[in-house]
Amino acid sequence: MAGPSRTLAKANVCIMCIVHPGAMCSPDTMAHGTMLLLISLILAVGPAVGFYGGSMTFTPGNRFPDGSVEMHFYYRQSSRGPCGSQVNWICESGSCGVLTNIEAMVTDSSGPEDLWCQSEVHMATNVTTNGAFILSSPGCCWEDNVQGVGGWTLRTHVDTGRRSDTQSPNRSPVSAAIPNIRIPQNCFQNLQLLAHDPDDDVVRCRFNDTNQHPNIHLHKESCTLHREDSLALGVHVFELILEDYPVSNITVTGDNGVFSVSNASDSNPTALSQVPLQFGVEILPPAQGCVPGVNKPSFMTPTPLHGDVHHAAVGQAHEITLRAQVSDNSIFDFQVSGPSNMSKTLTGLSNGVMMATLTWIPQETDLYRHVPLCFTAETLNSQSEMRCIIVVVAKARVLSGEAKVICDDNSISIVVSKASMDGIDQNWLQLRDPTCSLTSNQTHILGTMSLNTCGTTMDDSGDFMVFKNEINSFENPNAVITRRNQVKFGFSCQYPKIASVSNRYINHKSDYIFTESSFGTFSYSFEVFTDSSFNSQVDPSQYPVQVQLMDPIYMGIEASTALPEVTLFVESCRATPEDNPFSPVFYDIVKDGCVTDETVTVYASDSTKYDFEIQAFKFTGGFDEVYISCSVILCAKDSPNSRCAQGCLGQAARRRRRDVSQETARHYITQGPLRVARQTHNSAASTDSGFLHVSTSTGVFAGLFVVSIAVVVGMLVYNAKRTRSVDRMQLLSSF
Repeated sequence: MAGPSRTLAKANVCIMCIVHPGAMCSPDTMAHGTMLLLISLILAVGPAVGFYGGSMTFTPGNRFPDGSVEMHFYYRQSSRGPCGSQVNWICESGSCGVLTNIEAMVTDSSGPEDLWCQSEVHMATNVTTNGAFILSSPGCCWEDNVQGVGGWTLRTHVDTGRRSDTQSPNRSPVSAAIPNIRIPQNCFQNLQLLAHDPDDDVVRCRFNDTNQHPNIHLHKESCTLHREDSLALGVHVFELILEDYPVSNITVTGDNGVFSVSNASDSNPTALSQVPLQFGVEILPPAQGCVPGVNKPSFMTPTPLHGDVHHAAVGQAHEITLRAQVSDNSIFDFQVSGPSNMSKTLTGLSNGVMMATLTWIPQETDLYRHVPLCFTAETLNSQSEMRCIIVVVAKARVLSGEAKVICDDNSISIVVSKASMDGIDQNWLQLRDPTCSLTSNQTHILGTMSLNTCGTTMDDSGDFMVFKNEINSFENPNAVITRRNQVKFGFSCQYPKIASVSNRYINHKSDYIFTESSFGTFSYSFEVFTDSSFNSQVDPSQYPVQVQLMDPIYMGIEASTALPEVTLFVESCRATPEDNPFSPVFYDIVKDGCVTDETVTVYASDSTKYDFEIQAFKFTGGFDEVYISCSVILCAKDSPNSRCAQGCLGQAARRRRRDVSQETARHYITQGPLRVARQTHNSAASTDSGFLHVSTSTGVFAGLFVVSIAVVVGMLVYNAKRTRSVDRMQLLSSF
């Protein structure tokens, strides 16, 4: 197949003239293209090769004394049938240098059946000017598809100018997809794609201008496809562009001067780079069911979670274990999109469980790469969700130390031995949420947080709920050099999903625990009470709490700390229809320290308590649940310049400079849900205080904890969403 493949590669541009008559092609080119196409078809033996997508990433290499910059490009191409030849990349504009490439290597394939294949090629160029250029690759033809897409164009925008924040050229977003995505028609709900950035920029995805999907909504910030209507059977082509934007305003210095680049939150930001991500999704006939673990494979621990970041070292074997289970079918393989020299070993286990061990030894050419790795578990009629992770390659293993993780019912504690981490400065360490500090003594670095604070994230690994956080070092953003080692400790607690109903309930929000250097460890409790005495809490097992519209709801916040002279200040409270304080649908109850809801009564209490009453309401639009989220601050008592002393800051109030040393950071705490009980005409009136109608929660956690410590790297970038306020009168709707 080598001869026909080379012929097809050379014919790509000429074939474009045939497929697209409007292209600028001479009669000789047309004739030559037609002849090459016929020869290719005659020579092709076996299954036909259809283009099935591609992805590109790039990263800068060496900067030489003459000012030229080495740029490395990694292109993956998927094919239906055997692996076809790689497409040809050309310089569309700018100064691209001379592009050289290493022969393409197969990353994964369906085997002798030649149903699908994916390969990767490494290209490099020395760019003598610091500026922007564009690489592109037009070609034909896509696998037969529902939209009738024939030719493709892959386009990569690069800028080799020096960024003011990293002092290096920009690195592109990193993404990939497996070669053959298959989803039954009745099982396609959403498809989450990988959108990672080595420079910690904000990554956004969008469709290209020529191939839109009316039945698919693309969430640009999370790079997730959501199905809005049924999709026709067959192959659907997705042609996406990934763009990266800096978190803060920066400058880029090139040969043509210094250019300002606004941050991602700007109304009209400019992308630092653009890379393509193209893939096909085959919509299969409807399946009998879509239940993970039953009708389709479900991943199990220790399979990495989507978005995880792994560390590998040059010349050292890095292993990744995948496990999946299904009861109605049999898993026969794991489909993988990864580096070309990665090996895969399959092991069949009992109870429908299959395990794959992926082994990769990074080479010198992989140094400093952020390598995408995507995978699915395969049966004949179904496929698991696609998960993608990042493997970061360094010269040696990252620093690791002795640590102990303690998993309690509602909190995680980590204790790191200083002796095992020589040269680490605790003052330059932070948790994932930098507002949460760490403490230390002479021998250990300590951190305690609840399961829903300090940037702790929750993921469903299949058979466990995993709560993860990390300790990482940070640098002065204006510094060019550092004399401190960079470290990251990933730590997590895993809770079995199958558990006894006698254990704690997940609907009720337990205490929120924080640690800050000036205030030590402190916590907030946020509870619903049965009456205005605020002495009797609603039992956690009886969440969500059912209420009637207009009923009084009694809620209280209390701070607990070892410091004797502190004051609790509630800066804001808002209601949302979901467990997300930043939901686009919200209703302000307290704003800037001022009560904004006319039904709220604040009760006099201790300086570390905030007790209030509010009349029950619901959101319009079919929402039956309400969550209450408040931002709270602790201040040193009687500090005249703290936020607590400023109190209510209405529009006319004059804001003063605050003394941040006398107060904690702002923390968000949530309680709920409150569920509005549906009324019927024959329902009896309540005989109690008009409040306590509760239903039993169904979500539980077991008391058995499995602790895992992994070394991870990366930073989550949170994107602010545009929000809209909800009018109070719209909330008080009846049934």
